[in-house]
Amino acid sequence: MTVLPDDGLSLAAEFPDATHEQWQRLVEGVLRKSGKEVSGAAAEDALSTTLEDGLRARPLYTADDSAPDPGLPGFAPFVRGGRPEGNTLGGWDVRQQHTAADGAAVLGDLENGVTSLWLVAGADGIPVSSLDRVLDGVYLDLAPVVLDAGRDVEPAARELLRLYQERGVAKEAARGNLGADPLGHEARTGDGGLDFAPVAALAGLCAEEYPGLRALTVDALPYHEAGGSAAQELGSSLATGVAYLRELTEAGLSVQQAVAQLEFRYAATADQFLTIAKLRAARRLWARVTEVCGAPGGQVQHAVTSPVMMSRRDPWVNMLRTTVATLAAGVGGADAVTVLPFDHALGLPDAFARRIARNTSTILVEESHLSRVIDPAGGSWYVERLTDELAHAGWEFFQWIEREGGQAAVLRSGRLGQDLARTWEARSAKLAERREPVTGVSEFPNLAERLVERAPAPVPPSGGLPRVRRDEAFEALRARSDAHLAATGSRPRIFLAALGPAAAHTARLTFASNLFQAGGIEPVTEGAFEDSGATEVCLCSSDTLYEERAAEVAGELKATGAGHVFLAGRPGQYPDVDAYVFAGCDAVAVLSATLDRMGVS
Repeated sequence: MTVLPDDGLSLAAEFPDATHEQWQRLVEGVLRKSGKEVSGAAAEDALSTTLEDGLRARPLYTADDSAPDPGLPGFAPFVRGGRPEGNTLGGWDVRQQHTAADGAAVLGDLENGVTSLWLVAGADGIPVSSLDRVLDGVYLDLAPVVLDAGRDVEPAARELLRLYQERGVAKEAARGNLGADPLGHEARTGDGGLDFAPVAALAGLCAEEYPGLRALTVDALPYHEAGGSAAQELGSSLATGVAYLRELTEAGLSVQQAVAQLEFRYAATADQFLTIAKLRAARRLWARVTEVCGAPGGQVQHAVTSPVMMSRRDPWVNMLRTTVATLAAGVGGADAVTVLPFDHALGLPDAFARRIARNTSTILVEESHLSRVIDPAGGSWYVERLTDELAHAGWEFFQWIEREGGQAAVLRSGRLGQDLARTWEARSAKLAERREPVTGVSEFPNLAERLVERAPAPVPPSGGLPRVRRDEAFEALRARSDAHLAATGSRPRIFLAALGPAAAHTARLTFASNLFQAGGIEPVTEGAFEDSGATEVCLCSSDTLYEERAAEVAGELKATGAGHVFLAGRPGQYPDVDAYVFAGCDAVAVLSATLDRMGVS
């Protein structure tokens, strides 16, 4: 390695320092070319991005964008991580989820990089009586087990404890979580009848005899999967954690013991910076709660790649989404990460999908060396500021829940569900307008793709908060097209009429083709309209050629049998043009109405 001499010369010595004002003037010039006459801070605001929870991401952050001191890793307020060494000693805990009684799959995961198991047990997953068989051959003193058993938490926990005893696992060697989460179960099912006394008894047993076991999970996934924002997820998890602290201390546990019994589960999404900030903010907020309770401590975090972002069409893209989400979880300081297989939304994952899921963490830890830095995001002006703003938004939502009577009260009254539904409604509008694109679904769909088939997975619990997906509106449209194909042998079609040379029509022809395929409508670009088998048509060209020819061509198409004529471009005044499609239009409404006119039900 060549070492440069220390001659006291800076590499940038010949270049003057750039100022914020100079950058703003450049921004003003760019905006002026696009027709926007704004200056100063207004120019900067014009390039800002609006996020959920009233947050805004600005185009530039500097040292002037101050945030509270995040402290040091492993010390309050734990923004920079729950442990001084972070994940540098061996990476994060790679935790694989299993919902079926498949002992071979469990052993295969553990032999190939997985370091702990997340078992969905009980009526909604692996039968409690099958836990012995599923864990056959597993070294329970080496592989932590996390249960998720809903209403069956007590028998599942007792069975796991029995296995520890039967296989000679020392109590101090047992690791994992018994997974009790009464409020999470209620959020999923609407069943608020769970008795907390058995949960408190399990927590007391863990506190007294099993120092490496926790009894409770604060699962924020139900609120994320119901369409909640990051702040709503944070606020709901805090309110749930506080409710459990109250129950445990009333049952006789000390505050320190109660705090030590909780593990928090959050969603990691492909919005990497928001996920990083959410995990950092969660630790900061929980540190504040424990400080007020008189037992300052950190938060143990389990991050799960978001089920909401997983698509059923072109599921291979899910590998990219989960990779970004896993990176964000690791950078955000999660203690354990579960990567859902790319075919998670389709049923039980196959061996290849499980392999890719576990290898996602392995590559990021072992090859990208992501865990070698204790807090990779620390010091980023954007991340620190976003963490602070999200912490305030999450705390505000937590305070609202507490004012309304607590987590159980807002669940049972329906107020929490209504709040989450409003958030999802606003996001659904962005999805419908493709301002939040879903690759392979609302953008770049492939009508010729062969659908991936998987064995059905156990039906997840329902009856409480809904489960939403980003692809659901477009998936419904594609399902209508599939049914039409099965019934008639062909998909619904639309003829794309390109006006003028390729330079004039290519951009809008591509746009229209992409748009209509997102609804399962096959674009026809060759030949004449009369031979296309279509009843609807879309004109594609430049604004100049529209002025010259759109009205004439639309009239001719109507005369030859076109029932509905679209124009790809901003709305104008063209006779015989019935509707316009453009970037930002409500694609779901356009496509649904088109299928209705075509008789595709």
